[in-house]
Order: sequence, then C-alpha cells, then structure tokens
Amino acid sequence: MSSLLGSTGKPFKLVAPFKPTGDQPGAIEKLVKGLKAGEKHQTLLGATGTGKTFTMANIVQQVQRPTLVLAHNKTLAAQLCSEFQGFFPENAISYFVSYYDYYQPEAYLPTTDTYIEKDASINEEIEKYRHAATFNLLTRRDTLIVASVSCIYGLGNVEDYEALAIKVERGQQIKRDQFLRRLTDIQYRRSGMDFKQGMYHALGDTVEVFPPGGDTVLRFELPFDEIEVIQEVDSFTGEVLQELQDVMIFPAAHNVTTKEKIDAAVSGIQKEMTEREKEFITKNELVKAERIRTRTEYDIEMLKETGYCTGIENYIRYLNNDGVPNARTSTLLDYFPDDFLLIVDESHISIPQVGGMYEGNFSRKQTLIDYGFRLPSAHDNRPLKFNEFEDRTPQRLYVSATPGKYEFANTPKENLVEQIIRPTGLLDPIVTVKPTKNQIDDIFEEIKKTLARKERALITTLTKKMAEELTKFLSEAGQKVRYLHSDVETLERIEILRQLRTGEIDIIVGINLLREGLDLPEVSFIAILDADKQGFLRSRDALIQTIGRAARNAWGHVTLYADKMSDAMKAAIAETERRRGIQEAYNKKHGITPATIIKAVHDIAEEGRKLELRRPKYDHTKIPKDEKKRLMDELEKQMELAAQNLEFEKAADLRDEVELLRRELK
Repeated sequence: MSSLLGSTGKPFKLVAPFKPTGDQPGAIEKLVKGLKAGEKHQTLLGATGTGKTFTMANIVQQVQRPTLVLAHNKTLAAQLCSEFQGFFPENAISYFVSYYDYYQPEAYLPTTDTYIEKDASINEEIEKYRHAATFNLLTRRDTLIVASVSCIYGLGNVEDYEALAIKVERGQQIKRDQFLRRLTDIQYRRSGMDFKQGMYHALGDTVEVFPPGGDTVLRFELPFDEIEVIQEVDSFTGEVLQELQDVMIFPAAHNVTTKEKIDAAVSGIQKEMTEREKEFITKNELVKAERIRTRTEYDIEMLKETGYCTGIENYIRYLNNDGVPNARTSTLLDYFPDDFLLIVDESHISIPQVGGMYEGNFSRKQTLIDYGFRLPSAHDNRPLKFNEFEDRTPQRLYVSATPGKYEFANTPKENLVEQIIRPTGLLDPIVTVKPTKNQIDDIFEEIKKTLARKERALITTLTKKMAEELTKFLSEAGQKVRYLHSDVETLERIEILRQLRTGEIDIIVGINLLREGLDLPEVSFIAILDADKQGFLRSRDALIQTIGRAARNAWGHVTLYADKMSDAMKAAIAETERRRGIQEAYNKKHGITPATIIKAVHDIAEEGRKLELRRPKYDHTKIPKDEKKRLMDELEKQMELAAQNLEFEKAADLRDEVELLRRELK
C-alpha cells in the first residue's frame, strides 16, 4: 500500500443538524463493535427512510478508516456521494464510476465475419473525479469513495502509479527541461492554446501544471534551476489561492509504466505471438496466423515508439503483472490500505452484480482469441473474480431493506442488525390492491389528488413500450411527466430525478430503475401495474423496495393493480404492515406526529447532464411469436455486452425483458 497514506488529512468529522434516534443508536453501536472486533460480515437490514446513510456516516466517523461505499448504479452513487459530502464537508469524499459516455468493446461476430473496433467516448468530468479519488487515497486517510461496480475493473498498477509521482519541494535543484521531460514521461501533454486537466505549459522560468484530478493549477517558478515558488492557482481567473512548500504530482493517466517495463513487456509479447502463430499454422489456420502476427507487431511498434497502443489493456500481463498468467488485476481496491472498510449499499443488487462481471467479459474475449484478433494473454485484462473481490475486502457491511441469499448465508445471526424505526415518525405507506379494470382512470384520479397536495407520483410498468405509451397519454392530458428506463442515459437520468424533486415534472413512469436507494421524499403516490405477474420485477423483495419509495412522505400510499393476490404480494404487504406496526408503537410511545422529510436537492455535477448517445432501441412486442426465441437470445447477448460496458441499469432492464419473453414462450 501507499507510503504516502496518512501524510495529510483530518479525522472524519460528521456535520449534521440532528443526532441518531430511534433504533439508529443501537444499530451504530452494534455494528461499530463488530468492526472493531474484526467481524468480516455484518448486515444492516434497514427499512426505507430509516436513515441508513446517516447510520453509515456515523459508523465511518467512529471507526476512522478509509471507506469504499459500493453502489449498484451511477445514479445511486451520485446521490450517495452528494449526501456524504454534506455529512463530511471537511473530508475527502470522491465519486468513482465508469468514465465512458459511450463504449463499444472490441468484438468479433463469427457468424457474419464482422470485426468491431473498440470505440469509446470519455466523459472528462467523470475522469476528473476518478483521478481525484486515487489522489485522495494516496495522500490522506480521511477518504471516502462512492463507487459503482467499475471499481473491480483494471485501473493500472498502483505501485507504478505511485513510484512515478513527482515530489516537488521549494529549494529543490532541478533543471527546467529535466522537469518538463519528467512531466512528459508521466503522460502530461504540453499545451499551446488549450489548457485543461493532464496538461502543462511553460513560459520562461514559469511552468504551470494542470493535475488530472482537480480544477486548480500548480505554478512553479524555477530561476537558476531551483524551485523558488510553488503556488496553487485558480484555473479560470489566475488568482493565487495558496503558497505551497511541497506538492506531489501524480501521473496524468492511471495506466502508466516505465520504459524498462515496456521493453520487458515487448519481449514477452513477441514470444507469446510466435507461439500462437505456430499453433495456428499447425492447424492450417493461415489467415488467423497472419492476422495475429500483423496486429501484434503493429502494437509492439507503437509501444516502442510512444509507450502506448490502442488496446494496451490487453497486454496487462506483461505491463503490470510481470508476465504472470491469470494474475489478479490491479483495481481501485489496491489503492486502499489494508484496513479499509467496504460498505455495500443495496447489497441484494450490488453483490450479484459483482459476481456476474467476470464470465461475460471472458466469453467476448475468447472469441477474439480464437480467431486471431488477440493473444490468449488478453484474458488477463478482466474484472476481479468474485473470490478475488472477497479476498481484497477484509471487512464488509451489507446495507439493504431486503438482503439477499449471500448476505444471509455469510452473516452470523448476531451480526444481522435491524433498523426499522424512522426518526421522522413516518410510517410505511398504506398499500391498497385494486383490479386492473379501469386502472388508468383510477391512476389519473389518484394523480390529481397527489398534485393538489403539491406532491409527486411514480408509476411502474413491466415494459418500456407501456411506460412510453402511458407517458404519452398523461402528457396529452396536460401532465408534466417523463419516462425513465435504460434508454435514458446516466447524467440525464440524474437530471430527470432532480426535476421531479424540484417540481419541474410531477410524474415519472418507469420499469425497474426506481426501486433501490433513490431518495425522493416528494413522492407520495406509487402505482404498480401488473402487480400479480410472476417474475423478478414483481417478487416479494422488488415489491417491498418499490413500496418503500413512498415511505418518506406522510401521505405515502401505494396501489397494486392486480386481478389476483400473488404470494409475493401477500408477503410484501405482510412485511410492510409489520414494519408499520413497529413504527406506530414507537410514535405512540414518544408522542411523535409523522412529518414528510424535507431534504435539499443535491447534484453531483452540474455539467454534462444531457447526453446524446448512440444506442439501438428494441421493442419485442412487435416481433412475431415464432421469432421471440431468437429475440430472447439476442437480448441476452446485449445484456452481457451492457454489463461489460458497465451499463448496469441497461443490463438489468434487458434481463427483465428476457424474463418476460421466457414467460411468454412458456
């Protein structure tokens, strides 16, 4: 781990206008005690609206350890990051998610002999957040990072990243040209006119460096080959913010390495290429033999000349793993110290997501290898296997209103802590079951009552087509409504949720993206269509999560539209009533009158909200019945690709469509 860790930073200091109440104090005490005792697995079974994030923040303050909070999608990660920034304004709270706005992985389709080049569009704002996260981890202990599952993908060797950092001190003897060469070696680009993160420019004895993880510039003055002045400067106004005695300049890219490692890597790549070429020739597969030689030799030449090549991540075995086959990939987890704490939010979704990443990646790579597009060592560029993830996370706290099988199997009974009581006194919503006949008219009436109280509504459907048609109907009726599903991109999705909270829109129609963790206190009415249908979207846990979206409002109520009472509905209603009973007893004992949560609207990033991305659209309802099997197979492939691309919301949506098709075929 980092030798710099702990060199700066303050203790975690929680700032909040309230103190733990209800069953929060007991949960915090028990979980902290377990962490200090070295318990590896603990679970917080927290009902929606009970202040689970505040409980997490109190735990972080008490244990005082660098913390990774794992969220299952970017939207939830952004919300959690904003909340933790509010709780810890003096500490280093960072956001780490996939930085691709668009990502098409390299792939080969043998049936049509189609090779697809890797194509990607990087969001520079999110890339800045990623660099800020690793910088904080390597320079201070008071670091909390909220990350998506992208944190288990390769990030570049932490030892190289840290070893190549440049420490600059006032009074240090260094020639200007030597300083500039060192900046170039760690992937900073010299700038003429444009000046942004990862660049530097020099004018006379003054050198300005724009680190990749921030919005301020470092200015160095080097008269007579000596560092005389180090200043932190506002990148826009040029105002000097502070004078510094010393500073660390980390590389401009995470995948950075030394010339010696590149030379050693080239030797290993050439050897593997020769062996692979002989294998193809022995099998009389001459086209594949020629292909692997041509492509690999081109990459080798680029590595020698520039230290980089397209698809450099496929040579990670030789660049980062010292030529060791199938070695564990270096990820964000390796930037943490050994005593860090992992909190898995909405663990019933996040844990299965972590477990599913490796296989999908392996399948796509194997096709490229079989047809001579990549060497077998390309398999080493991969997400962590689940057992590797377990090995690298010494202590885990799972947080969910509906923990999954993994959490129950690994958490001893005494480490399962319930947090049912809401400090606000809010009750679980009243749940009503109504027939599907005239359901749209009924929804319309409920919405009118909701809007009269200046509150918001959510409607969940089973298909994108129904979500879009219902949105169109409500819009034509004069309602401010938007739909939310996998075709709506990450930052735009955050914007839609923000607009719901501010009142720019009153209704969101969605499929399955509104269940876990989204904090929408303005929502008081939820309609669940087709509540009696069997499957993932209408399981006990899914219904409990959806019902919970209305538990932050005093007028919260949920209507399940169904023609029969499914077992899942019975179980979800029973659990909701159990929790409601516990809360009612607490309110009566303490004389509490429930009040709707009043919460500020936060935003992780003001820039880049609206994204215009290339994304195919599918509507399986228009496919003839005899073609549905083929469509199901196609959607499963898209689901795997979406997961590989870190587009987990899209993957979840596709998974649900596959389940619907499977039921229809049965």
